[in-house]
Amino acid sequence: MGNASSMLTQYDIEEVQEHCGYLFSQQEIVSLYERFCQLDRSAKGFVSEDEFLSIPEFSTNPLSQRLLRMVDGLNFKEFVSFLSTFSARASLQQKIELIFKVYDIDGKGKVTFKDLVEVLRDLTGSSMSEQQREQVLTKVLEEAGYARDCTLSLEDFVTIIEHPGPKMEVEVPID
Repeated sequence: MGNASSMLTQYDIEEVQEHCGYLFSQQEIVSLYERFCQLDRSAKGFVSEDEFLSIPEFSTNPLSQRLLRMVDGLNFKEFVSFLSTFSARASLQQKIELIFKVYDIDGKGKVTFKDLVEVLRDLTGSSMSEQQREQVLTKVLEEAGYARDCTLSLEDFVTIIEHPGPKMEVEVPID
């Protein structure tokens, strides 16, 4: 898969479509490829951290540094797979798994209270005090049946997200 949209073959499109679980149509994949090529300014076949930061919505996202860990150096197939999580057709489980990775700061498959506080700090900035953040997170954990000092697995994280309360809907427009 080269860097000009004319180099994307039907086979490539079908391979990428299968890789992302058919969450994007063939036309959407072509559009994503064109966007990928625009981002890959140095034509290396992958998108670097600096190239991702050239996307205004990405660079202004309070979680951009955490997301960069996940996206730096992605080739086109990986790029589409990452974006498929934001598709309206992605399952809630796929979206929760992505959010878990954002919270799992060290990438070890576990989320601690400290991890939760750090992400909430990134999201809230100076609008909440450290004490308020800790109080909110302690209450959320307790309401879902977890203690503040627990370490959350993905399964625990899913339980908390699925607990009655705020719902999450994230979508990224293709065009």
